[in-house]
This record gives sequence, C-alpha cells and structure tokens, in this order.
Amino acid sequence: MHQLLQLQTPRTALVDRLRAEEASAVTQAVGVTGFALLTALGAQFNVHIYLWEVPITLQTLAVYGSGLYLGWRNGLLAQLLYIAMGLFIPVYAGEGYGLSYLMSAPSAGYLLAWPAVAAVIGALSTRWNSLSGSILATIGGSLVLFTCGVTWLHYAADHATWWESIDKGWLRFVLIDLAKIIFVGLVYTGTRQLQQK
Repeated sequence: MHQLLQLQTPRTALVDRLRAEEASAVTQAVGVTGFALLTALGAQFNVHIYLWEVPITLQTLAVYGSGLYLGWRNGLLAQLLYIAMGLFIPVYAGEGYGLSYLMSAPSAGYLLAWPAVAAVIGALSTRWNSLSGSILATIGGSLVLFTCGVTWLHYAADHATWWESIDKGWLRFVLIDLAKIIFVGLVYTGTRQLQQK
C-alpha cells in the first residue's frame, strides 16, 4: 500500500532518456515529431462523439503522454508542432483547418491549452514518476486543460451561465478523462518498469 501511494521512484529507466536534458537532438526531434503525429492520429482515426460543442477524441491520450514521456519542454514543443500543423493541413478534430477555423471552434480552448497541459505534466512528473505520481501529475495537466477549455467554451458558445459551460465543458467529461488519465499512467509506469536500467 505504501508503494502505491509513493509519488517518486528512485529507479531510472531506458525510456527516461527521451526526457533527459542530455538527449541527442535527433532523439528529441523524433520524440517531438512522434507525439505531434500521435496527437493528429487521435483526431483523425477514431469516432468523434460530440457531447454538445466538445468532441470526445483520443487526442488527450497523446497530449498527456507527451508530458510524461518527453518532459515539460519537448512535450510543449510536440503540442505546439501539432497546432502549427493544423494551420496548414487538416489534422484537427473535425473537417476544418487553418487559423480562422481554429479561432472559431467552440472547443479551441482545449486545443490551445495542450502545450501548457503537456508542460505542466512534464514538470510535475520530473519528480512524481511512480504510478500514483504520474496520475497526480496528469490530473494537474487535466485541470489546466479544462480550465482553459471551459473558459473559451463559455464565450465561444455564448452560454447563458458559467454553470452551463462547466457542465457541458467539464462535468460530462470527468469519468472519460479520469479513465484516460489512469490508462496513460499505467502505460507510462509499465514502460518504465519494462525498461529499467
């Protein structure tokens, strides 16, 4: 039980090299590009279920994972790269792309928050690298995500009350997001245990 509640594990793993400051430029570029492409894949190759103005996609798995695997800086860069890609090619959830599409989408606040979400998760998981620590770090990123997303949604969708925005933009997604957080935490912890030095 004590190990389950422990936020940090002293063990290092091969996968930790992805987020190491001394990682080669090639390793960093591959990580950043790979997670940007995974984010795009999460938008394009799944069923888009819209709960009101906000879709449920698999993209947040890649966003959360980019923070855990790449650390704060490269996780942020991976999500900035994804957003930049969407200015020129259709990689966002939905059928549009470009700056005008991005700025007019009711769910754009979530997307624009992704670099900050990855950075927060990456920063927190520098020390919190156990299963419970990774989950807690990802919850921190999730709070940033939904704060930004709900704020944008409130104004973009012209909701009558803040409660409507909180309900439609966060409360209806809590269980789904919690499942994603636990899944990503388990995958990350599993890869760290499989690849211990």
